[in-house]
Amino acid sequence: MSESQSTELSPIEFRNVESHTDTQPHSPSSISSNEPIKLDIEHTMVEDDPRLWSNTKKARTDRTQLQTAVLFIISGAAMFAGLAANIQNPANAQIEQQLHASSGDISLSLSLFILVQGNFPIIWSAIGEIKGRKLVYLLSTALFMIGSAIVAVSRTIGLVIGMRMVQASGSSAVFAMGAATLADIYEPHQRGTMMGVYYSAPLLGPSLGPIFGGALTQGFSWRAVFWFLVIWAGIIFSAFLFLFKDTFRKERSVTYQNVLNSRLGEQQSLEAKDESQNISKSKVDGENKTTSKDIEAQRPVIPSVIKDVKLSMADVNPFPAYLSIVSRKNNLVILIASGLTFAFSFSITYTSARTLSMYYGYDALKTGLVLLVYGVGSVAGSISGGRWSDRTLARLKAENGGTSFPEMRLESTKIAMLWLPLSVIGYAWVCQEQVNIAAVCVMLFLNGFLSIWMYSSTLAYIVDANIGCSSMAVATNSSFRGLFAFIAAEIAVPLQDTIGDGGLYTIWAGLMVVIECMILLVLYKGRKWREASIEREKQTLDKV
Repeated sequence: MSESQSTELSPIEFRNVESHTDTQPHSPSSISSNEPIKLDIEHTMVEDDPRLWSNTKKARTDRTQLQTAVLFIISGAAMFAGLAANIQNPANAQIEQQLHASSGDISLSLSLFILVQGNFPIIWSAIGEIKGRKLVYLLSTALFMIGSAIVAVSRTIGLVIGMRMVQASGSSAVFAMGAATLADIYEPHQRGTMMGVYYSAPLLGPSLGPIFGGALTQGFSWRAVFWFLVIWAGIIFSAFLFLFKDTFRKERSVTYQNVLNSRLGEQQSLEAKDESQNISKSKVDGENKTTSKDIEAQRPVIPSVIKDVKLSMADVNPFPAYLSIVSRKNNLVILIASGLTFAFSFSITYTSARTLSMYYGYDALKTGLVLLVYGVGSVAGSISGGRWSDRTLARLKAENGGTSFPEMRLESTKIAMLWLPLSVIGYAWVCQEQVNIAAVCVMLFLNGFLSIWMYSSTLAYIVDANIGCSSMAVATNSSFRGLFAFIAAEIAVPLQDTIGDGGLYTIWAGLMVVIECMILLVLYKGRKWREASIEREKQTLDKV
């Protein structure tokens, strides 16, 4: 069975597509044959292929420059999305005082931000299937700017909470579209490294946020924090408008191919019905002679190719696609593991800020500098883990006779599995016992490095295992992240106050063992589950 979804082209369609692309040569016999040519949907030939953006002598250089520009732009967008989540934390005291808000109101604004930011990408993903990635980036960035500007001038906490939700919806698009954009321009063997680079940007956000927020609040006021986000978003908007080249190609979208096949089937049925009616009418009229009119009426049914199918929101209803992603057992298990890993990262940065403030007497700026250690560890883990993931995939592919499958990538997570639970326990008790801050910094670095080492591989796996619907797969992952982070934000402080950092992060260490078992389960069983799910979905489509 094929490892990925595929599309079929007739020989005529193949030649039409081939004339617009720069691809490897194909066997003449396969082109001249009447058999349809089966292609991996991810490598369906398209006009202006993002992976082959230049046909000049400088092809490799030009392509790399375009791809690098795309990588840096979406990384910049991902960074402000990460910053926005907690950049207000150092300003919370001022907000409470000036807007007469309670600590519960502030907590609600943070929890709702995370929940919306996690789940709204599903909507952006659906819009992207119709209008492409660039328009989604522009709309979402503009929405983020508007929300940030209104928060900056708000006079009531209710308006702040509402506009923070608008901010969250605007900042969320890059979480769904960013990884999918990288899937558009990079081959699978390159993605681990590039996912690591891309994901390092939002990881810096939670660490840089308190520093920027603290400096702006102390130097100006809490409103300056949100004006800073408006300026940053404006720069990113300009980059998307003038420098970003859309990478989405509908021919490589499973949604588009399914709608196209459906429309072709409907057209064939109508033409067959019309022919049947014409033949019946000829018999009723008793005409036994063949005339030129009869020949025209009885010509063979040759369905015309629908060259351009316009999708609507009804065609890209995100919820069936969401359920389809979740219904695959391999996806569900890895999504839960990914969501819990992200919830841990969110919890440790959130609670460590309280620990540093309450037990070490640190102000907002010092707290931000300590948390920067966690961010540096996360970035190092993301980049290193991504590179190791690519090397592991290449090695296993070579050992398997040049054939690879997505689950191979998860082999790279084993190296971090032994040390991560131990590092979490170490962090738990150095905080509980309030030892020297140097020990806290070491534990923060190790937790950031090891947890994101594993996370970068699971994110790349989610993209690789859902060819043709990577945007929706990443949006689903974002939804799981948002849900688990929302729960973590709501229970972290009560648990920290009740059982302390020692008890809270000993529980998290146990959860890390569970997460690792889930990743190993997908590593060894995921291929079988995935292939069974693809076959089941194919049979369902054939019946329709």
